[in-house]
Amino acid sequence: MSITAERKTELIRDYRQGDGDTGSPEVQVAILSERIRNLTEHLKEHKKDFHSRRGLLMMVGQRRSLLDYLRRKDTARYDSLIARLGLRR
Repeated sequence: MSITAERKTELIRDYRQGDGDTGSPEVQVAILSERIRNLTEHLKEHKKDFHSRRGLLMMVGQRRSLLDYLRRKDTARYDSLIARLGLRR
């Protein structure tokens, strides 16, 4: 269900703004999106896993908050991130 360390460093490398950047909204949203994808696949098989479903909903809400923040601060970065991740809205 969780992502591997190699996949996480790959996501950080792909979405960072500069060298040493690990906490920008783009990186956080990319990591959350990967975790959401993995958990969604898990829930397709385990339909009655309500504890994991709650965690999924919390992650989706956190990602939404980060995206709203990014849209308020810099619309161009928001638009490019949405396009790169293939998210709606």
